Amino acid sequence: MKPSSLLLSTASLSAALLAATVGPARAEAPDVVVSIKPVHSLVAAIMQGVGEPKLIVDGAASPHTYALKPSNAAALQDADLIFWVGHGLEAFLEKPLEALGGKATIVELEDAPGLTKLKFREGGAFEAHDHGHETEGHEAGGHEAEAHGTEDGGHEHEEAAAHDHEGGDDHAADGGHDHDHEGGFDTHLWLDPMNAKAMASAIEAALAEADPANAATYKANLAALDANIDALDTEIAATLAPVKDKPFVVFHDAYQYFEHRYGVRVAGSITVSPETMPGAERVSEIHGKVKELGAACIFAEPQFEPKLVNVVMEGTSAKAGTLDPEAATLAAGPALYFDMMRALATSMADCLSQAE
Repeated sequence: MKPSSLLLSTASLSAALLAATVGPARAEAPDVVVSIKPVHSLVAAIMQGVGEPKLIVDGAASPHTYALKPSNAAALQDADLIFWVGHGLEAFLEKPLEALGGKATIVELEDAPGLTKLKFREGGAFEAHDHGHETEGHEAGGHEAEAHGTEDGGHEHEEAAAHDHEGGDDHAADGGHDHDHEGGFDTHLWLDPMNAKAMASAIEAALAEADPANAATYKANLAALDANIDALDTEIAATLAPVKDKPFVVFHDAYQYFEHRYGVRVAGSITVSPETMPGAERVSEIHGKVKELGAACIFAEPQFEPKLVNVVMEGTSAKAGTLDPEAATLAAGPALYFDMMRALATSMADCLSQAE
């Protein structure tokens, strides 16, 4: 397995037009595999006019609980390039990449230069998140290691090939791949559009190095993608400006990059299992917390049944909303990143604008 030697820039929605101006691809496209939908969207935008990347975690599946399929294993074995966020998010990929990704250049995007990284927050109003493996909303000890892991909290690679996690980031402390939250960083990096641009830059650099014949197309697509992300960023800020001071609670503390970028007020998180209805004591505990935090809205995610959401909200004055930070309900492709981010902003604004 040879990690990529460079990590740099990205692509676009209108990239198809720009790709056409560069001219037809001059070589066969590399075989590219991507772990999750938001990253796949960025890769697909940069590859427009050249080829289409394969996606591992498709449909409504989550990287926190995903089990690799035989078709995924075959794709990894045939890949020339593999993009994933890294150990902290897609823990299920660690061993398959070692066993199957031998011929591929593997790009770990949590190491992309220019990322803002934020530490996990737990304690106080933020409960440890467990991604569906808790009993009646309480942690099933040890899942945190599997679900999120830790990196060296904000390092940047001088050269990915070296894989010598050193240096630091303003937001996190060095900790190594020890797979717990201590000193680790939140890996939902793409929810800050500026992080998406940094990841896209890394994607473009890896593609251009692997496929120099199509480098001009990748570069043009990246420039268009960057411009579209900047426009998206401005649009989302305007959408959220009227409601950004209203507090809300989430079922899954995945949004701090979005919160950090746009100044919205996440008052706290509630750990609830999508598979298990919370008991009476836990429901009472949650109701007390929602009232204490003065939450205007409670946001669940698509995997939570409406009945469960209603039980959690009953007796509170909070409104209900749904957020989809991993694009579980959206079709994969170049437009997904934009659709996902707009949907997050619109869902927040719609719910919070109804609150008193």
